[in-house]
Amino acid sequence: MMKDSSMIVPTLEDMYGARERIAPHVHVTPVLTSSYLDDLTGAQLFFKCENFQKAAAFKVRGACNAVFGLSDDDAAKGVATHSSGNHALSLSYAAGRRGIPCHVVMPRTAPQAKKDAVIGYGGSITECEPSTSSREATFEKVQAETGADFVHPYNDPRVIAGQATCSAELMEQVDRLDAVIAPIGGGGMISGTCLTLSNLAPDVQIYAAEPEQADDAARSFRAGHIIADDAPQTVADGLKVPLKDLTWHFVSNHVTDILTASEQEIIDAMRLIWLRMKIVMEPSSAVPLACILKNPDLFRDKRVGVIVTGGNVDLGKLPWMEG
Repeated sequence: MMKDSSMIVPTLEDMYGARERIAPHVHVTPVLTSSYLDDLTGAQLFFKCENFQKAAAFKVRGACNAVFGLSDDDAAKGVATHSSGNHALSLSYAAGRRGIPCHVVMPRTAPQAKKDAVIGYGGSITECEPSTSSREATFEKVQAETGADFVHPYNDPRVIAGQATCSAELMEQVDRLDAVIAPIGGGGMISGTCLTLSNLAPDVQIYAAEPEQADDAARSFRAGHIIADDAPQTVADGLKVPLKDLTWHFVSNHVTDILTASEQEIIDAMRLIWLRMKIVMEPSSAVPLACILKNPDLFRDKRVGVIVTGGNVDLGKLPWMEG
């Protein structure tokens, strides 16, 4: 695959290929429900729990598809990426499974739990400042030094095809969904969701959920072109990155709407899920429920798939304990 492969748009066949390729390395994650949250929202919610995935994040799907799709010659050079955390640790996991090097550029402000996981899986970290421009500049140096294959955290057809396997599982686990909602940062999960649902269940509405303080995707959606923020600040650390050309292709063509929630609404939704469902999930994963609670009329009486994207959180710094 060419180095600049971002606008090779993945197909449904790519999703099926990814599903077969990654099967030995990932979990089929469970779908959980909560009668309390159903009563609270007026909807039937089906939580697809990628917080129970290998490396506690959906991003293992795309990372494994990219790593195990490499030729032996390319794999020998290793892989490299920049990531705020979950893609970094997921790529480190996948590279470790194949026995190849993994080089990651991470913001110095990334959660320590995510840095520890990268190191635990055998990845090597180069830190950068917490901005998109710093990440990309630092990464260019790392890739030049290593010659490793660049696996972009989301703007990569191999990654999107891998993420698309999540909603394929969900459609097999839950009948007759009316809508699916997932967080959006760079758009990898949403793009994968669009890829699968637009082909297999085109009547299902696709909603993206985003923090108000990092709402570049929502503003892009309304403007009709990509608007990129360089360094937004939000408790949802996995959703700070901007859309790119390939993810914008899926978002602009297939997403029904992009909803936003405030920092307090995100924290309240996260705490609610911890309290009522007894599952560990990170702030980014709480944004969809926050948006459902904020927009009850959109979801009332509907069967809604909610993708819980990850569970990598610093237990010593839970957001409702700070301040």
